[in-house]
Parts: sequence; C-alpha cells; structure tokens
Amino acid sequence: MSARTSKETSRANPQMALDPKYDDYDYPTTAPETQSGHPGHTTKEQDAQVHQLRAMLEQAGYSERLDTLTLLRFLRARKFNVQLAHDMFTANEKWRKEFGTDDLVRNFDYKEKPEVFKFYPQYYHKTDKDGRPVYIEQYGNIDLNAMYKITTGDRMLQNLVVEYEKVADPRLPACSRKAGKLLETCCTIMDMKGVGVTKIPSVYGYVKQASAISQDHYPERLGKLYITNAPWGFSSVFSVVKGFLDPVTVSKIHVLGSGYQKELLSQIPKENLPKSFGGTCDCPGGCEYSDAGPWQDSQWVREPKWKRTPAPTKGGAPAQSMAPHETHGAQGAGRLDAPAHA
Repeated sequence: MSARTSKETSRANPQMALDPKYDDYDYPTTAPETQSGHPGHTTKEQDAQVHQLRAMLEQAGYSERLDTLTLLRFLRARKFNVQLAHDMFTANEKWRKEFGTDDLVRNFDYKEKPEVFKFYPQYYHKTDKDGRPVYIEQYGNIDLNAMYKITTGDRMLQNLVVEYEKVADPRLPACSRKAGKLLETCCTIMDMKGVGVTKIPSVYGYVKQASAISQDHYPERLGKLYITNAPWGFSSVFSVVKGFLDPVTVSKIHVLGSGYQKELLSQIPKENLPKSFGGTCDCPGGCEYSDAGPWQDSQWVREPKWKRTPAPTKGGAPAQSMAPHETHGAQGAGRLDAPAHA
C-alpha cells in the first residue's frame, strides 16, 4: 500500500455520513471495495465537498437528486472538483427537463420492442458474480434503415433513457439488497459478432447520441465492459483510443475475440449467462425478453421512488430546481461509461 493510499485510508470515514433530509435509502450504502471517494470510503475533505456541492445546488433552487450517493457520483466523475461537478449536475437537470425524463419513466410504452430486438437486442439479464446487473447489447444485425420503418431514433433514445432510470431504481437497489452491499454499476457485454466495417458509418450518429447521454447524465455506472467477438483490427484501434480515456475507465474494458467464454464465465455465473454466450440460461420466450434478475423478486425489489412520488408538473417546483429531470442508468449503444449501463 502506498503512503498516499495508506494516508487516505486512515482518514476515510468507516461509515458514510447520511443527510436525513435526502438520504432515505433502504439498502446498503457502503461500497464493497475500498476506493477513495466511494460511499463508506470518503475522507473528511470529500465529505465536506459533498456538503459544499449540496449547499450550492440548494442555493440555486434545486431540491431533487441531492442525496449523498448521487452527489458522490457526480463528484467522482469530475475528480472532486466541486465547481465542475456543480456544472455537470445543473446541465443534467436542464437536460432532464427538456428531455422529459420523469414523465418518460412513468409513461413510455416501447410497443415496438420485439420488432426492434430482431435487429438490435439490448437487455438486462440476471447478475454477475459481484451481484451487479448484466447488460447485453448485440450489434450484428443492426440495420437502421429497417429499424426506422419500425421506430424512430428519438424513441430508441427515449427507451435508452427509461432503461437507465430503471437501472438506478429498481434494479441496482434490488441487487444491493440481495448482495448485502452497495452496488452502483453494471457489467456490460457488447457483442460485435457479425459487425463489419461497412455497418459502422450508418450507426455512428445514434451511437454518438447514446454515448453522450451515458457519459453526461449517468456518470459512474460502468463496472466492467466486455467487448466480445471484436472484429479484426478492433484491438489496434482501441489501443489508440484508450490513450484518450481515463485510466480508470480503461481498466474496466476488456476487448475479446471469439474465444471469450472463459473470461466471461470468470465474471458471470454460467447459469446466469444466456446459452448464446456460452452459459446455460435459456429463459422461456428468450433471455432478451425476460428481464430476469433480483429486481423481479419480491424478496428484494421495492416499488421505485418514481412510482411513489408524483411527476413534477410543468413549471411546478422552482424552475431551477426542476431544471432537467434525471434518469437511471441503463442501456447505451456503444457507450463507454454507463451500465448500464453498461
């Protein structure tokens, strides 16, 4: 252990200081790994930065999403620079309001999902060995021209956001209750089987939008990302790209070829992994439609907060306070920082 790490650990608070006004969690609030800035492993300075950020946001009229876990995620995303975290949070609130997130999570009906999934399956399915939701995306059959005869790019992004919201509540809280530890991230599989270079330009626009939503509005949601069946040359390209990414993010990404099963099964129990990926799970009706996981088990799931509280009315709470609505992590085509979702 380095001197710095030792010093930080000695200053870390063994129990996260909760704010009775905002922190009404009914699941564990201590992160399982000892990482600086994560819940249960914060220093006094970091706790003070949480209070400072909350005070700044309250003064600006915000009253939603000011709980400690959320503020810590925004602070970690901005290396505990309080002003940058403030700017990220307020930009997120503005986006939420403009996008209509709070209304979408309550009312969005993705009726065309079965047809869209023929081209682009995106789904949550059970948990990995750490207890986190597993999120799977398969790119091999993507055909945007065909998909846009079934749905629209806007509705695809709306579905993405709704799923992000459902990751934050009820999926991650249910997983945390079952695991007996705080889980804030997802384990993501991005399967590139069948993806050729000619398909990349046609999906770039959508992937760019989806990635922006993930990175700007759902920070600190990526636990591990496995890119399976990576096409020839992908590793070389990624070796260049990762030079521009945060080292912490890079450490979570694993680029695998067609022989990915051993590494994937070291992280995900065989009984939780669909047969198509080398596991033994074969849900009735298809794993991609089952949404199987602790969030479907009455022992672990609770009614999500967004169902328990009325949606804000237009112009309801202070204009600043309701600035944008926030969403919960879920699926993001090509994202490198979410689960979603990832």
